[in-house]
Amino acid sequence: MTDRIKIHKTDGRWSVRAAGAVICETSNALELVEDGYPPVIYFPRSDIAMALLDRSDKTSTCPFKGEASYYSIETKNGPIADVAWSYETPISGMEDIAGHIAFYPHEKLAIEQV
Repeated sequence: MTDRIKIHKTDGRWSVRAAGAVICETSNALELVEDGYPPVIYFPRSDIAMALLDRSDKTSTCPFKGEASYYSIETKNGPIADVAWSYETPISGMEDIAGHIAFYPHEKLAIEQV
């Protein structure tokens, strides 16, 4: 980890719901705190209903975490495009977030501690 990014296991249980459908529930979420940004919750891929996520063509690069891949969620009301991301092979020092997916806040998405 760098001085500008801290990663730690969260307390309690977390969930993600999209248009009412449960995408994830876990007691193994991580919180990533990066200078200048709000904290982000990363969910273990093994606790996510991956069949509900579609990998998109979008990618981005963060100099502190590496290359991110993006996912869309198909709901009964239509897709929520590029609403989740993952650093599948993060740079050295960020290995803790490998195998995890984070979700952007969105009007059709609820990310909450339960």
